[in-house]
Amino acid sequence: MSDTSRVPSGSTLEIRDLHVTVADKEILRGVNLTVRAGETHAIMGPNGSGKSTLAYAIAGHPKYTITGGQVLLDGVDLLELTVDERARAGLFLAMQYPVEVPGVSVSNFLRTAVTSVRGEAPKLREFAKDLKSGMDALSIDATFAQRNVNEGFSGGEKKRHEILQLELLKPKIAVLDETDSGLDVDALRVVSEGINRFRSDETGVLLITHYTRILRYVKPDFVHVFSAGRIVEQGGPELAEKLEAEGYEAYTKASA
Repeated sequence: MSDTSRVPSGSTLEIRDLHVTVADKEILRGVNLTVRAGETHAIMGPNGSGKSTLAYAIAGHPKYTITGGQVLLDGVDLLELTVDERARAGLFLAMQYPVEVPGVSVSNFLRTAVTSVRGEAPKLREFAKDLKSGMDALSIDATFAQRNVNEGFSGGEKKRHEILQLELLKPKIAVLDETDSGLDVDALRVVSEGINRFRSDETGVLLITHYTRILRYVKPDFVHVFSAGRIVEQGGPELAEKLEAEGYEAYTKASA
């Protein structure tokens, strides 16, 4: 990775005093975070701290109600955009629990997604080449492209499919919600390699996780501790090692 102290030439995601409720219960209570191109940020915290709520609220899931704040991508307020407009603006969300889409093949799904984001359909030969290259890099069998999206997929296959989308869609900012959950050691390594291929001076990553194991493969520039709906501490990679050794108890007690 390049020196992130320089002024980045790519995009910037700014989360300003974000407040979010779910079923009239406040989950996020004033989140402030800036992710610049060339940076990888890890958000860590216990279950129920609001990490996934942050990811889905940014992406525009209708279950989550924004009650205050802004989410800016290159100065454009994403909260004023529809879900598909956010994707076209350059935002990508890899879901913790990808949903099944019966009757839609992986190949058709991905080509439709690429068409929607780019605003025009890719040439078939070009798309087929990119798809094969992405699948090969993720050690995905060729028959995968003809299977229905996430239908009967193992946990590892679902997460590899999410990273395949990331590689084909080429967003500006990727939000990865517990991409490491449910993965064995081999799948974790392959998925991490895919994330590292995406990382560049032109792209930013917001990686949400409980555990440090993925951070051994995907080295973060910044680590943020989430508790009770807000960021309560931040630092460098050494903070992740502290959490591995000491856990979250000190933060949960302080937030109680």
